Amino acid sequence: MSPSIDRRVLTRMLAAAAAAVVSPVIAAEQPQKLFSIVTVKDQVVVGLTRADAAMAGDVGEIGKALRSRGSMSFWRYAVRKGKDGELEQAPLSKISVLANDGLRIEPYTTPLRVIAAE
Repeated sequence: MSPSIDRRVLTRMLAAAAAAVVSPVIAAEQPQKLFSIVTVKDQVVVGLTRADAAMAGDVGEIGKALRSRGSMSFWRYAVRKGKDGELEQAPLSKISVLANDGLRIEPYTTPLRVIAAE
């Protein structure tokens, strides 16, 4: 076996090992979906709590759950500077939202990095 073949094999092995280590990290860093709760007076950006994470993608399900329960808890999100100096959307505080006919829930997209609530 020539030294160049050994390097290629070694490079492939290192790449495979790196992919095995990095893949779980990438899966764990999936951004949390955010929503905007809009009322006549206010608009708040929120994320679901861990208990309600199953409805993460469907605003209809969130609306139904809010109506049936009468209220729901959410994480309120705000923009902050991260440790690396970049802006990020991060959980600020837990809030309770009461069901109301004038309330609207919309998907919220942001170009910023979203920090998952714990």
